Amino acid sequence: MSIKEYGRGVQKMIDHLLTIEDKEKRQLAAEAVVDVMGILNPSTKSMEDPKHKLWDHMIMMSDYKLEVESPYEMPTAAEKEAKPEVLVYPKQKLQFKHLGKKFELLLQKAIEETDEEKKLGYIHTLALFMRIAYGNWHNEKMHDDNITEELKQLSGGKLIFEPGRFGDFVDGGEGPVIFHKSFSENNNKVNFKKKKNNNNNKHRRSNNNKYKKNYRR
Repeated sequence: MSIKEYGRGVQKMIDHLLTIEDKEKRQLAAEAVVDVMGILNPSTKSMEDPKHKLWDHMIMMSDYKLEVESPYEMPTAAEKEAKPEVLVYPKQKLQFKHLGKKFELLLQKAIEETDEEKKLGYIHTLALFMRIAYGNWHNEKMHDDNITEELKQLSGGKLIFEPGRFGDFVDGGEGPVIFHKSFSENNNKVNFKKKKNNNNNKHRRSNNNKYKKNYRR
């Protein structure tokens, strides 16, 4: 069986269709088989244009030998069995494998940028990317001095990261500034667990003991 989901009974029905010589009887029988296939496999109702799928499956199960008038374009063995083209895998070697291809493209764009403000924006974007990548690999925060030194090496001395300069160089507006302890030097992780309140727990235990005593009396 080419499509096992419909079962051996449907396969025998389709094989019988190939033996019917009368064209009109074969057409009526084929339409009846399609209805049976839809009943036995109700999951096809969730597909787009389920009748089209059922007719295609019937032709496929007949090994493309069934001659009927389908309301849809008849599938052929060449179309259904054709293999997709092989995707060409990029063979270009990455210079910075731990940072990825996008970082390399952004680095090159930052080097070629002539506008000072845009160049500084690229530098801080690269620095943020490096900080995140380092945290993913090492589970710790990357110091600004390390970012400055590594970015200088990667760019051949053409890009210099200066911590804090971006906020002075670019006008961020008069909106509110949000500070959070997770952005401090000493603590870069946020603890979302609720703190245990020992006083509340003791109070609850004492109340439970009172209820137990009253119940015993």
